[in-house]
Amino acid sequence: MRIGELAARAGTTTRTLRYYESRGLLPARRGGNGYRTYDEDDLKLLRQIRTLQDFGFDLEETRPFVECLRAGHPEGDACPASLAVYRRKLDELDELIGELHAVRTKVGEQLVRAERARDELAAEALAPGGPEPGCELGGRKQ
Repeated sequence: MRIGELAARAGTTTRTLRYYESRGLLPARRGGNGYRTYDEDDLKLLRQIRTLQDFGFDLEETRPFVECLRAGHPEGDACPASLAVYRRKLDELDELIGELHAVRTKVGEQLVRAERARDELAAEALAPGGPEPGCELGGRKQ
């Protein structure tokens, strides 16, 4: 198939395919007429790259999977280099999850503090001579 058909079937653009070719991820085969030619294996390779990118892998991280596919492994992830990338990505994700958990904890603490402050202000407003309650969203009570 030619580059336009491959791009359409892979759900990408010819520009992206040329970029992958320039990075050595997609083979650059030419037909007798000088046009780029591709086959079903190239489509499978592109789908693998796309899936990995959807999971957050950068383009260079897909290289071991591409090489594994080219070596004849049907899923492209059974090779030692692919497994190493999976391990690194899991470590990266675990670190991000830890950071997000810490942020969530801080936001939860801020919410509790803010609700306490709101309740204290409401209680003061009910006391004789207390301040007039107000809110930045609703303005002051009249």
